[in-house]
Amino acid sequence: MMTSFFDQFASPYFLGIPLIAIAIALPWLLFPTPSSRWMNSRLTTLQAWFINRFTNQLLMPLTTGGHKWALMFASLMLFLITINMLGLLPYTFTPTTQLSLNMGLAMPLWLATVIIGMRNQPTVALGHLLPEGTPIPLIPVLIIIETISLFIRPLALGVRLTANLTAGHLLIQLIATAVFVLLPMMPTVALLTAAVLFLLTLLEVAVAMIQAYVFVLLLSLYLQENV
Repeated sequence: MMTSFFDQFASPYFLGIPLIAIAIALPWLLFPTPSSRWMNSRLTTLQAWFINRFTNQLLMPLTTGGHKWALMFASLMLFLITINMLGLLPYTFTPTTQLSLNMGLAMPLWLATVIIGMRNQPTVALGHLLPEGTPIPLIPVLIIIETISLFIRPLALGVRLTANLTAGHLLIQLIATAVFVLLPMMPTVALLTAAVLFLLTLLEVAVAMIQAYVFVLLLSLYLQENV
């Protein structure tokens, strides 16, 4: 029973081909493409409004140099939201429950922000490792602590996204299993459990969107420190 609960997080294969590549590429086909007409559809207008508001909110604290990342952040946000939302559908696979994928997204982007800081303003970037006014005996300890916290950032990004989505999927499956088991024996309790399952599903929809936003927001904060 416990093994079957975690089977949903295994990457599916078909004829020996991993289907995670299709699960990653499919969301891009669902987005409406803007046309050259003066009047667009409501869906295209809503998508453009959402991207515009999100980009303005995310890049407001950044300087002009950080605005070059607008396209990457907006694309990453839409990509994560779509994958997380599609993973809530029955009989689907959520690639963002794989720590390897999340680390593959977090590590290069975090490293790019660090390299930009070291290239553009190395003194300020290295100054983050030692707060101003630190007593001399604490300088070696604080440098070690700040260095460790710097290198933990990409790990925290990947683990946060993986843990939140994995926990939500496990809770949904556990409660859904309880509903099916209780339905023939205690229908009233099963209906109450189904109501809890519905509320939990709504919560997971919010978590899927919030975690995608938090992932991109933290990357923008890391970039803000280095531009």
